[in-house]
Amino acid sequence: MKHLAPRCAICGIGELKPQRRTDEVSTMELLIEVSALAAEDAGLSPAEIDGLLVGPQVGETPQHVPATVAEYFGMQPTMSNVIDLGGASGPGMIWRAAGAIAAGQCETVLCVLGNHRNEDPPFAKNRNPIREFDVPFGASGANPSYALLMQAHMAAFDCRPEDYAAIAAGSRANAQLNPDAIFYGKPASVDEVLASPVVASPLHLFEIVMPVAGGDAVIVTTAERAAKGPHKPVELWGAGEKITHRAVSQAPDLTSGPLKPSIARALHQAGMEARDIDFLSLYDCYTIMVAATIEDAGLCAPGEFGDWLNDNGGMGPDAHQPINTHGGQLGFGQPDLAGGMTHVVEAVRQLRGDTPNRQIRNCMSALITGNGATMSEAVALVLGVEG
Repeated sequence: MKHLAPRCAICGIGELKPQRRTDEVSTMELLIEVSALAAEDAGLSPAEIDGLLVGPQVGETPQHVPATVAEYFGMQPTMSNVIDLGGASGPGMIWRAAGAIAAGQCETVLCVLGNHRNEDPPFAKNRNPIREFDVPFGASGANPSYALLMQAHMAAFDCRPEDYAAIAAGSRANAQLNPDAIFYGKPASVDEVLASPVVASPLHLFEIVMPVAGGDAVIVTTAERAAKGPHKPVELWGAGEKITHRAVSQAPDLTSGPLKPSIARALHQAGMEARDIDFLSLYDCYTIMVAATIEDAGLCAPGEFGDWLNDNGGMGPDAHQPINTHGGQLGFGQPDLAGGMTHVVEAVRQLRGDTPNRQIRNCMSALITGNGATMSEAVALVLGVEG
């Protein structure tokens, strides 16, 4: 009999007694209770579990479900997902967990499902930290939360506003090479970025993505089948993932995030270092996100991203390590959740050599990053082509 390598086994189980009705209990509380039972049965602590698969029916938390469950349970998983297969979700979780383990993304996966049945729905009892500690004090939404991260970064390392503004200006400059970019024909200098309205101090309007309509799609197949297609195959050389928190008040560090271990894992799998990468396709919802990512990738010391950008020759296709040549989300636009996929698509185009007006010379490798919530959920990929 053939098995996935490494072979996988179930080591712990938990189950709650069925009830016709629940009395003022949230789905989150049920998930945590049954997860604790499974962990106890397996002889594991939450910190020893590095994978998380959950169902979509967490009514109190319609978005960022794995991050919220992980934060509540005290986990920092390197692989997480929502499985939405109805009654097949449970079995579907098991083979996906085994597949993630075989892919080297995690070692121990919690698979958990549950739901409340309160007499008077909807029951809004939800003591997760983002509602208890963040929202009541004004940290509601992305702008003030990322402003907090930027303030902390500036204070810790004495970075200048001009350093962050240069990222927005570089993105706008790259957008002038992409007729599809929302800011094509609308460049912005560092001074213009700093002159734009302050939305949430110290963030200026031009340092924040513009939401747009749009979409991106990617098809993945075997390397053998890709070689038979019409384009140069772009291979996945490495991947890394990490969740550290959901609410910014629970972040273990305000100046560095989960992309640091994610990038390290992806580069290790690829057998490369950050300085070896030809193209940096970095998630850029805010300028602080790019600044922190450059540092977390190990390209420079904390607080030195501004000097690194100057030494790099900016962000354009002729830079030493070009960044976001399609304009990034700051220049191209953010089509909702597809915003992260735009970085994958641009990397594929560069590696194929399909961007004649912004093509990077001898582009053989790319680092792609994705970021969710408030520097909370992170994915890093290394893509490449054979010479």
